Amino acid sequence: MNKKIMFTGGGSSGHVAVNLALIPHLLEQHWSVQYIGSEQGIERNLISGLEDVCYFSVATGKLRRYFDWNNVKDPFKVLKGISQAYRIIKKEKPDIIFSKGGFVSVPVVLAGWLNKVPVIIHESDLTPGLANKISSMFATEICTTFPETTEYFRSNNTRYIGAIVRDELKEGKAAKGLAYCGFTRNKPIMLIMGGSLGSKKINELVWLNLEALLAHFQIVHICGKDQVNESIRTNGYKQFEYINDELADVMTMADMVVSRAGSNSIFEFLTLRKPMLLIPLSKAVSRGDQILNAKSFKTQGLCEFLEEDLESERFVDMILRLYEKRSDYIRNMEKINTDQWTSKLLDLIKVYA
Repeated sequence: MNKKIMFTGGGSSGHVAVNLALIPHLLEQHWSVQYIGSEQGIERNLISGLEDVCYFSVATGKLRRYFDWNNVKDPFKVLKGISQAYRIIKKEKPDIIFSKGGFVSVPVVLAGWLNKVPVIIHESDLTPGLANKISSMFATEICTTFPETTEYFRSNNTRYIGAIVRDELKEGKAAKGLAYCGFTRNKPIMLIMGGSLGSKKINELVWLNLEALLAHFQIVHICGKDQVNESIRTNGYKQFEYINDELADVMTMADMVVSRAGSNSIFEFLTLRKPMLLIPLSKAVSRGDQILNAKSFKTQGLCEFLEEDLESERFVDMILRLYEKRSDYIRNMEKINTDQWTSKLLDLIKVYA
């Protein structure tokens, strides 16, 4: 009889990306694959397009560290979600549950523990999010992306695995990226992206310095939903709200990257050996995880790092310095064996299934 795995994770694309990377491997090995997510979250849209993956939805409440009136009613949603997930897991009898995190994962992990199903959780950021902190108390194994993260969990069953990157990103074709953007190889190419929703601050910084940047680079700029500046139309500069199918080609084409410091993105750039300037979200709008991610990469010689409240002149100077020293960053990236990370995690899943 084929093994059955149940995935969970959602709330943002980052909490689904690792699952999307693992699912094709398991389907190829004839596993039965199921997914528990929220009723209307982004994970439902991302997973629903996959053939041979059965999606179940449960109620969920957001886990907040701050006061909000929804904190009063959301615990009841979580309890309802636990009950729903418990019944689904009891009926479907998965051999193992894999959780990527996000608030939807907590009811599923707890319900798996109640059903005595092995649970593996994966933490992408250097410091664990609240959902994974809670889930870790009920997990069989805790896997981390950064070596430093093992110190933040009290469990003895914590191990450094590394990042899980989608195989299709490694199959991009630079020639297709050039054709898609209308670029040539006569000038280096810089990719600028501000996360899944874009970054108004980074966008404005780019537009303010566009003339200076275009003197040195062709630029493909992923601005985010409704953030394309229609007033700017110039040779060597291409804007998109987002890029889906062609993203692997565009990333392969790029000579360097300016980006936020979300864990999934920066490990994709590392895998593709792309020199990167990271501008993490500030603590004013986040828990500071991107700052720690960027500092870790900076310490390893994998990136340049700028605070969000940077000055325009420093922004351009740092980009030029990064490009001049690009071979140093690429050499440091080549010392890291990224190919083994996915196989290590798949082997661990098979141990417990």
